[in-house]
Amino acid sequence: MAPRILYVVTEDWYFLSHRLPMARAATEAGYEVHVAARMNDGLAAIEREGFIPHPLKWSRGSISARDSLAAVFQLRSLFRDVKPALVHNVALKPVLLGTMAGLGMNDIAIVNSLTGMGALFVDGGGASPLTRKLVVMALSRLLRRARSVTVVQNPEDRDFVARLGVPGEAITIIAGSGVDIEKYEPLAEPDGKVTAAFVGRMLHHKGVLTLIEAYRRATDGGEDEGAPEFHLLLAGDCDPENPGSLAPEQLREFASAYGIDWLGHVGDVREVWKQAHFAVQPSRGGEGLPKSLLEAAACGRSMVATDVPGCREITIPRETGILVPIDDADALAGAMLELARDAERRKRYGAEARRLTEEKFSSIAIGQETAALYGRLIAR
Repeated sequence: MAPRILYVVTEDWYFLSHRLPMARAATEAGYEVHVAARMNDGLAAIEREGFIPHPLKWSRGSISARDSLAAVFQLRSLFRDVKPALVHNVALKPVLLGTMAGLGMNDIAIVNSLTGMGALFVDGGGASPLTRKLVVMALSRLLRRARSVTVVQNPEDRDFVARLGVPGEAITIIAGSGVDIEKYEPLAEPDGKVTAAFVGRMLHHKGVLTLIEAYRRATDGGEDEGAPEFHLLLAGDCDPENPGSLAPEQLREFASAYGIDWLGHVGDVREVWKQAHFAVQPSRGGEGLPKSLLEAAACGRSMVATDVPGCREITIPRETGILVPIDDADALAGAMLELARDAERRKRYGAEARRLTEEKFSSIAIGQETAALYGRLIAR
C-alpha cells in the first residue's frame, strides 16, 4: 500500500490555490494524498485530482479555546483513521492544532509550513497580547517535535523560528508553492491608461487603505502637475471571518470617490494582469512569499511593494521593481508614478521578473523539492 500524506489546511480553496503543485508531486512520487479542510466549492476539484477529502468542522477565523480543543480532537481521530506516514500542516492555525493533535503519535512524521506570520504578528489580528504570547510559547514547544521539519518561505521567518529554539537542521526554506510558469505566460502591456493592480484579500494588514490614499495623492491635481493618466484596480474579496477585513460598503465608497475599480473575486487572475501595466503590493508585513506577486512576475509585470519579508524576495530594487517603506502613502504614490511614467523601465523590470520566476519559483521544481523532503523525513 502506498504511504499516505495528509494535508491539513483551513479551507479547500486555499489548498487548491497554494498547495496543489506539491500534492501533485507527492502523487507522482508514489504517495496517497489526503486533504483535511473545511470543504465548500473545492470538494469536487480535490476529488478530480484523485485526492481523498476529509471535511473539517472548524472556522478559519475562530481562535477560541473551546473551538480549538474540538478541532484538536477531530484531527486526532482523523489521524487514527487515516494512519498517515506524514502530516503536512499548512499555515499558523493548522500548524498549532495539527501538531497538538499528533502529540504522542511518534510514527507520524510532520511538516509544518508557516506561510508568513500573518496579521497576528502585524496588528494583532484581533487577538490580545496574551494570546500572541501564548501562540509564541506553543510554537516554541510544538515546532521542536521529533521527526518534524518547519518550512518557511523567507530568511526572516527562518530566523524567527530559530529564535524559538528550533534547531537549524529542522528548518528549511521552500519558496511557497511557486508559480505555474506555463499557465502564467508573459503578457504584452495593454493599451489605454497606465494601470496598477493589487490582487489579494481586502485586509487592513495588506495595506489596502494606504494604497487607496497613495492613489488619491498620486492622482490629485491630475496632469496639471505632470501626473500621467493613471488608474488602479483592486482584485479580491473582503473576508468576513478576518477581524482585519475592510467592509464592502467602505470599499465601494472609496472606489466611487476616487475612480478605482474594485473587481471583487477574479477566478482567473491572468485577466487582471491583461488589464494592468504593473503590480502593487502594499503589505504591512506577515507575508511568507506573496503568490500574487509571483503570478504578476510570471506574467512579465514590474512591481511596487513594501520592504517587508517575502515581498523583498520578489521585488528587487533596480531589477524587478521598487520597494517602499510600510504605511508610507507618499513613497508609495511616488513609486507608482515612477513606473507609470517610464514604459521602458516597466519593460525591463518585467522581463527580469519573468526570468526570476523561471529560475527560482517554478511550481514544478518546488513541488519536487517538497516531495523529496517528505521522503527524507519519512525514512528518518
